[in-house]
Amino acid sequence: MTVAPGSPSAGPARLADVAALAGVSVGTASKALNGSGRMRPETRQRVLDAVETLGFRPNQHAQSLHTGRSWTVGLMTTDGIGRFSTPVLLGAEDALGMGKISVLLCDTRGDALREQHHLHNLMSRRVDGIIVTGRRTDSRPPLAGVEAVPVVYALSPSADPADTSVVSDDGGGARLAVEHLLATGHTRIAHVTGPEHHAAARDRARHALEHLERSSLGLATGRVHFGEWSEAWGRRAADAVLRTAPDTDAFFCGNDQIARGVADALRERGVHVPGDVAVVGYDNWDTMALASRPPLTTIDMNLAEIGRIAALRLLEAIDSDPMPGVHTVACRLVVRESS
Repeated sequence: MTVAPGSPSAGPARLADVAALAGVSVGTASKALNGSGRMRPETRQRVLDAVETLGFRPNQHAQSLHTGRSWTVGLMTTDGIGRFSTPVLLGAEDALGMGKISVLLCDTRGDALREQHHLHNLMSRRVDGIIVTGRRTDSRPPLAGVEAVPVVYALSPSADPADTSVVSDDGGGARLAVEHLLATGHTRIAHVTGPEHHAAARDRARHALEHLERSSLGLATGRVHFGEWSEAWGRRAADAVLRTAPDTDAFFCGNDQIARGVADALRERGVHVPGDVAVVGYDNWDTMALASRPPLTTIDMNLAEIGRIAALRLLEAIDSDPMPGVHTVACRLVVRESS
């Protein structure tokens, strides 16, 4: 009996089998797997589908010798807790995994010496590129001594505008929150957020105020309430807002922890949410948003998409087609029972 090439009983699949199944030349199949050369996306996808169907496993050592690439990428995070960086890293890993690229994860825990240690190890392993992320949206100094490999910054942008950074569109997120509250009939909106020295707090507050002003409105208390990223601050701030502006009919909060604290304070006062006062949070952190009473309407930063786009920008840079500058990823509104 004749066995078709590349079938399980014919032994390990070869690159020629992948090319035949995908209907392309061996050279095109090789380029698709190596991430090199320009071809139509559907052609590359046919090759990847054939790889999956046949269970083809390329010889990474041979590929490295041929291309000069290690087929590894470093993912460096400053966020030891992982609250924000983990979704970013998962999104990046999914995109890199499609190209059969191995990932080396390094956690610097925000320590400069630890960062240099990890950076030295990554460079000694001859990684093809590095993605850097963190737990804040503040800009950070660019990595030093990595001129030999491309670097992309995700969520926490590089302070150098010539670098490639992928960030969340905080302006768009604030607009979605304010427009949602206005569309549901609220005009006396208070804004309670985190520390003023955090870029996320400043940017979301500034954009919220701008969007209110475009509708000829202002904040219910006449000012932004900066404080902490905590439920305790949300409870205290809610009491302060209602003492100053008892006719407040909505709260836009800088994160979900604050929003949950606000919702708790309102419930303890006998204020119905959202019947009397609506509450909108930010981050779409399930631990907070779904456990709140009621569950929170909130803004999702699309962290996994930030990671995915960062990985794609890195792959383009590795192929000598970098896209410097700041690239923004749109947020989305998640409507639940609090508004």
